[in-house]
Amino acid sequence: MTPEELSASIRAALQDLIERGDLTVDLPSEIRIERPRNRDHGDWSTNIALQLAKAAGMPPRDVASVLASRVGELPGVASVDVAGPGFLNITLDSASAGELARTIVTSGTAYGRGESEAGRVVNLEYISANPTGPLHIGHTRWAALGDAMVRLLRATGADVTAEYYINDAGGQVDRLGGSVLASLRGEEAPEGGYSGDYVDALAAAVREAHPDILDRPDAEALQVAWDVSYPIQLAAIQDTLDRFRVDFDVWFSEKALHDSGAVEQAVERLREQGRVDDRDGAVWLRTTDFADDKDRVLTRANGVPTYFAADAAYYLSKKDRGFDEKIYLLGADHHGYVNRLKAIAACAGDDPEHNIEVKIGQLVNIAGERMGKRRGNALYMDDLLEWIGADAVRYSLARYPADSPLSLDGEEMRKQTNDNPVFYVQYAHARTANVARLAAEDGVRREDGFDPSLLTDETEAALLAALADYPRVVAQAARLLEPHRVARYLEDLAARYHKWYDTCRVRPFGDEEVTDLHRTRLWLNDATGQVLANGLDLLGVSAPDRM
Repeated sequence: MTPEELSASIRAALQDLIERGDLTVDLPSEIRIERPRNRDHGDWSTNIALQLAKAAGMPPRDVASVLASRVGELPGVASVDVAGPGFLNITLDSASAGELARTIVTSGTAYGRGESEAGRVVNLEYISANPTGPLHIGHTRWAALGDAMVRLLRATGADVTAEYYINDAGGQVDRLGGSVLASLRGEEAPEGGYSGDYVDALAAAVREAHPDILDRPDAEALQVAWDVSYPIQLAAIQDTLDRFRVDFDVWFSEKALHDSGAVEQAVERLREQGRVDDRDGAVWLRTTDFADDKDRVLTRANGVPTYFAADAAYYLSKKDRGFDEKIYLLGADHHGYVNRLKAIAACAGDDPEHNIEVKIGQLVNIAGERMGKRRGNALYMDDLLEWIGADAVRYSLARYPADSPLSLDGEEMRKQTNDNPVFYVQYAHARTANVARLAAEDGVRREDGFDPSLLTDETEAALLAALADYPRVVAQAARLLEPHRVARYLEDLAARYHKWYDTCRVRPFGDEEVTDLHRTRLWLNDATGQVLANGLDLLGVSAPDRM
């Protein structure tokens, strides 16, 4: 029995009590079922009696007692205890609990997915690195977390668009073009410019496409250098993300905003909202009306729009495209942007507490022998993929909250030991696959029998309890945008599975006859493998069958 099924059964029992006149309350639309902190307190718990007590005109424990007598009669319920001020602690019988194994196997990849976030229309923007160089370690953290957030929201029914904002306008155009030209001339990069092997490679591409590049006027040469370098560098970023299993639905160009006149139009739209002032020849947005530390310039006195104006235009673009919620994932150096973006939302007539959410990711450092061999202090995503691998990087970054500074050891992330969380979880999945293969060789087949009442071992009860909790974990992780909850759940599930594997045999021993116990345990084994695979997929991590 799943928590959803138990909730529906309790609701039906409550309706029966209301119809009989034992309780005088309105039937609630939802009855929440949670896992007790202490397993000795049963399989599931609900506080519905406390919620209904005031309306019923009865003490919560009295409501709980009335409800407990009826819930105890439900099929699959072994016992119901009233605890504390009025909690109901529910213990399922082994057959009802064990039936979950078949439910999971039958549901396959759909198990754990739901509709808890249905109705949400979300634009989730993350990474959005300037197309002026390779993605680095900071971008890698947001790539892992952002993609996992997208997967979680979609798994729970939200309509999500993953978006990458390409900063292809402004000063970085000249800085990259100037850096490429400097490389062509054998000079040092200009102040604030870029250097490294990738710049030299871009310079070579520019020379091949335009052998006369150094003979052209500086302004023309600068533009040509950008025009050739930009698509190459953007394609390199996209290729890196492909290898990291990160997909974007929209690649949005800042330049397109400017070329379409959207920036100027945004200024006028904000003026119509009554939030724009003209001072000293410049155009200002009164963001201090909405907790910003100072008002922001939209258009300079020389008529040139600021980056802030482009940010405002970009926000309005998202609003115009029908996104009720705009989520921004920004790096640790963008703390100052939070109030600014919320102020833009408010000035645009949106609710900054609902229509926009800004998450700040803290710094991450990955040390190890590979780092010591590098020149300089840059660590690119490509280096991480080559050194550590996509699975280990994604999992290691996803298992911590975004606002936690991280210091990880690359060599530890590579280890094939149980001390490495990603290996521990992946190995658990591989073990389920191996058990299934060997069981098939022994003639143990799921289709030949299933008797969930046989799953009576303590390790089986613990494993089933964890499997039943998976949909709740997914829903909570999606609501809070916290993928680390899934990772930590998977580690607990893997631990319970390994303990069960050490205690309960799926395969017959020696010449032992194959029984329904073996077959039913195979169902439980395969159910565990399915949940491990489903959870790893939400984190963008593979679930290998062999390790």
